Amino acid sequence: MIYDVIIVGAGPAGLTAAIYAARAELKTLLIEKNAPGGQASTTDTIENYPGIETVSGPDLAMNMYTQATNLGVELSMDEIIDMELNGDIKTITTDSGTLKAKTVIWATGVQPRKIGVSGEQRFTSRGVSYCATCDGALYKNKVVAVVGGGDSAVEEAIFLTRFAKKVYVIHRRDQLRATKFVQKKAFENKKIEFIYDSIVKEITGNNNVEQLKYENVNTNERNSLDVDGIFVYIGNIPNTGLLKGKVNLDSQGYVDVKNGVETNIDGVFSAGDVNVKYLRQVVTATADGAVAAVKAQHYIEFFNKEAK
Repeated sequence: MIYDVIIVGAGPAGLTAAIYAARAELKTLLIEKNAPGGQASTTDTIENYPGIETVSGPDLAMNMYTQATNLGVELSMDEIIDMELNGDIKTITTDSGTLKAKTVIWATGVQPRKIGVSGEQRFTSRGVSYCATCDGALYKNKVVAVVGGGDSAVEEAIFLTRFAKKVYVIHRRDQLRATKFVQKKAFENKKIEFIYDSIVKEITGNNNVEQLKYENVNTNERNSLDVDGIFVYIGNIPNTGLLKGKVNLDSQGYVDVKNGVETNIDGVFSAGDVNVKYLRQVVTATADGAVAAVKAQHYIEFFNKEAK
């Protein structure tokens, strides 16, 4: 079987691409080795998706997934081993066999960047977490720290106050990078305390996290905090390992696209947070997915016309 389009990644970008492709009556396969939804499914509350005042990330992701499968999109949870993207027919090799398609849409998103300090790996899942939605309820009436100062960090700090009795936000700069609306909500929350100009240097404990040590970037003064959990939100790393040497990437590993979604390989498109772009949000990911699917449709129409 040769699919019209294979979409790699089932976050908001991939799911939207699948919906648009299926509505265009393209034979569509969606490959996702984890649960559908991407990072959106680990976000407690989304309040900036147009037309929906507030929705939980998991609910929005599941609605997208259900819509796609109801339209006939196939899902594969196989692991991709290799790809050949040049030529009219693209080949994707998985641990279950070989798949072929006329077009490919890459929508693998990003993964959380780690601090890279002593104790982080040892205490991952034992006090160190990258998902407040997943693990926040484990810290009822406890003390936690959030590392980061962007929207994700501050929003999740606010979310954690539902459970924790105290939330520290540690940020390496002298002011937050989060939007003013999000900052205002955080500043009004009495459970949150901000520690600026500081970076985490070490995480310690016995069986679980008990303490973190941090350093002021201006004075080099070191201090420690007794905490039960640490939530890390300091940026992301694009999931493009399989694309190295196959499509153009920038110096950080993001897909270097033109016209928003086009890679340098004909018939290969890329959508969502994995791309070089100014803003990474659910709404921009879904927009990319829609554009990529329509681009794939037009490419296939040209492909079929040329084949005749």
